[in-house]
Amino acid sequence: MVRKIQIPSSELSFVPKHFPPTETDIALFKQFIAQSRKLFVLTGAGISTESGIPDYRSENVGLYARTNHKPILHNQFVTSDVIRKRYWARNYIGWERFSQSQPNFTHYWLKDLEILHSKVNVTVTQNVDNLHFKAGSKNVIELHGTAFKVLCLTCGNRYNRYDIQNVIKELNPNMTETSTMIRPDGDVEIAEEAIRCFQTPVCGNCGGVLKPDIVFFGDNVPQSRVVEVQNYVTDSDGVLVLGSSLFVYSGFRIIMQAMNEVKKIVIVNIGQTRGDKYADIKIAAKCGDVLKHLNIC
Repeated sequence: MVRKIQIPSSELSFVPKHFPPTETDIALFKQFIAQSRKLFVLTGAGISTESGIPDYRSENVGLYARTNHKPILHNQFVTSDVIRKRYWARNYIGWERFSQSQPNFTHYWLKDLEILHSKVNVTVTQNVDNLHFKAGSKNVIELHGTAFKVLCLTCGNRYNRYDIQNVIKELNPNMTETSTMIRPDGDVEIAEEAIRCFQTPVCGNCGGVLKPDIVFFGDNVPQSRVVEVQNYVTDSDGVLVLGSSLFVYSGFRIIMQAMNEVKKIVIVNIGQTRGDKYADIKIAAKCGDVLKHLNIC
């Protein structure tokens, strides 16, 4: 049975222009899935565009193409009270829409491939949107962390992001800003006056700096997570990339390892990726358009 998910047309505005997959693409992909027993799956922002969350680099519709926005850097957040205030104010306004995003066909397809068909060894995602878990996938590694957890940089306490939202609301009862836009990490644009008046949340345990449990640009993926991912690559019989440009090295090095270990590599992504020349199969199409041809859901 194919699961049908209705996506409002407005939510598809972040999907770049694309062509449908060819019959050859579909045949090769079906053969790859049929022969796989322990797939390593890597997903990127391109699989969440159909859930209304933009990616960074897609032509014309990606965040970088639509704005001059530059992602916050780790050192900026850690060292600057002003940067932290701006981040939390904008994230507070964007959280309601971001946190309510729902999985799409690709997320559910991967869940079924793991749970019902036992073909997925692990899903490693570069996304921080929690959509794999919402869809029901079990063995998921969030390579760059998650927007749904918050970490104290002083004492190490961890908080649920929903609880921090309530704390921010209590600290800023008069903040009434709204926004109709969204970014891949939930950030939005709001008036500078609202930011100046904003009260930044601090750790309830020690008063320390709170940071979303996300690997910001300029920071490194924890070494223990890197090793865990490397072990899964070795233990898998093939690598499937869905919706990632592989521009960020933390994802690209997975391809380098898979190539060195002579694993079969299949990439499905509308645009070009950093790993195209290493792929056994590259399908330049929307993930959902490819996956719907495999009647597993």
